[in-house]
Amino acid sequence: MAPLARRLASARRIADGHRIIATDIERALATRYTHDTLRALQRRFPRVRFVWLMGADNLLQLPRWRRWRAIVQQMPFAVFPRPPYTRRARASLAARRLRPWQRPAREAELLANLPPPAWVILEMREDPHAATNLRNRGAGP
Repeated sequence: MAPLARRLASARRIADGHRIIATDIERALATRYTHDTLRALQRRFPRVRFVWLMGADNLLQLPRWRRWRAIVQQMPFAVFPRPPYTRRARASLAARRLRPWQRPAREAELLANLPPPAWVILEMREDPHAATNLRNRGAGP
């Protein structure tokens, strides 16, 4: 994994600064695990309706995360396709367990107003070279 400063700079170049804000708030919150970070964010910003964003690679490995079931109960989430992980992520243990709460991709814009564990797998063109191209341009981790 790239150093935090490089990953944060990359995320800031991609985020729009309004609806998606890239920060190093985990440092200020002194959290290490996703569950703790999400809980701290909700306490600090009680009126904000968060949607957790993750890549398909993370959905695939989610059951290995600390308190993963609590994480998906904390806030709705959207999964970005990431070749070559998307197909396996759709059939993963987490996806199978969470299937009753999966929404169609066309409802992604509604996630912030839905109670967790609502989630979607976003539909977009998967480019196996996208992450490599971003890194080569200096925009990726």
